[in-house]
Amino acid sequence: MNNKIFIACDTNKISTVKKIINSTRTNKINIGYKFGLEFWNSKNGRSFISKLKNKVIFADLKLLDIPNTCRSAIKSIKDIKNINYLTVHVSGGLQMLKTIKSVSGKIKILGVTTLTSLDNKALKQIGYKKNVKQLALHQAKLAKLAKLNGIICSPHEAKFLKKICKGMEIITPGIRLKGDKTQDQKRFTTPKEAFKNGATSIVIGRSITKGFIKKNIQKLINSLN
Repeated sequence: MNNKIFIACDTNKISTVKKIINSTRTNKINIGYKFGLEFWNSKNGRSFISKLKNKVIFADLKLLDIPNTCRSAIKSIKDIKNINYLTVHVSGGLQMLKTIKSVSGKIKILGVTTLTSLDNKALKQIGYKKNVKQLALHQAKLAKLAKLNGIICSPHEAKFLKKICKGMEIITPGIRLKGDKTQDQKRFTTPKEAFKNGATSIVIGRSITKGFIKKNIQKLINSLN
């Protein structure tokens, strides 16, 4: 029960989120809910999140801007008292990260390293000279220096970043149940492999939320045994 499972609520419909939450109730695993920009920016999405009770809430907003703008952004969500986690891009720089952390209060700040949709070819196209492993390593060190609460990385990187991020949370998206299609993520593993590699929590979406959710949750529980 120490390892957390975040269910990605990747939708703009409140009715769908209600269905996901009601269908994932279990005392066999520790579940939280991740809300990204799609739901956060939807009509009434922000209000819905603010009213959720007794849930671990992960605001996946991936902040990336100048320090002062990020400071204002953090203050603008402080009225939502139930946010437990918030993501920011490590690539925003050390000053941005420190500024966000200084005004975050009880919200745990997670530094996003390299998106799981990117591979070495994509990084080169953007202009990075480092490969995925080198860049993730560099970003993890920066997150540590900024005293963030944790990082977001692919389950592949968790294996060698856990030493650098000792004492920090390591949350990994890019999770698929065995046999599922990979879709838009290029660096992925199964839940069990992710925890074995050093993840403290995982984020899983379509493998759970598409199809019969209760059956998928049981499949997830079985995969971790």
